[in-house]
Amino acid sequence: MLQASSIKFLKKLKKNNDKSWFDIHRKQYEYAKEEFAQFVQLLIDKHSINDKSIAALKAKECMFRINRDVRFAKDKSPYKTNLGASINKGGKKSMLAGYYFHFEPGHSFAGGGMYMPLPDDLRKVRQEIDYNLDVFKKITGSKKFKSVYGALDRSEEYTLSRVPKGYEADNPAAEYLKLKSFIAFVPLTDADLTSKTLVKKTLNAFETLQPLLNFLNAAVEE
Repeated sequence: MLQASSIKFLKKLKKNNDKSWFDIHRKQYEYAKEEFAQFVQLLIDKHSINDKSIAALKAKECMFRINRDVRFAKDKSPYKTNLGASINKGGKKSMLAGYYFHFEPGHSFAGGGMYMPLPDDLRKVRQEIDYNLDVFKKITGSKKFKSVYGALDRSEEYTLSRVPKGYEADNPAAEYLKLKSFIAFVPLTDADLTSKTLVKKTLNAFETLQPLLNFLNAAVEE
């Protein structure tokens, strides 16, 4: 589980997102960062029993910097108000499908998938879904997947309005071919974050997601 003090720090950072405040409270940040790193490493160590591809990872290879890149952003706030980790083969810089944990008071979640893949990888995934729709539907339509995630995220930002070029509108896989990302998440309350069941709940989310990751990664790595 994570500590209430880390939640408190992130809440205060959201209200005081400037360098002077951050510098004064840097020790609190370092504590929250280290605590999150220990949590991420625990997830890696435990889930790598099921997924050997992440066994060699270290938390620091998966965690994102709290500093925002504001060069082209209208919002010039210097810091993110969350701590996040992308756990997949190759670490956070990898474009492969992987697991994700997002720690942000009021907006935390666990899950993952393949987020906005490059055009060539997206083409390969769509082709794999088209060729092996039954397998894909068996994964995302399984009783366990639906009980944990409900379904893949079909938010407007991740979905085309029409079937992509090269596929017929009545293709049986049309609803999946429209996707630009293949992701699913379990929301976590602040109470979940400080609960002793957080690790178990997150590992269950990762375990449920693993068949989907295997399918996606096989498509782009073959």
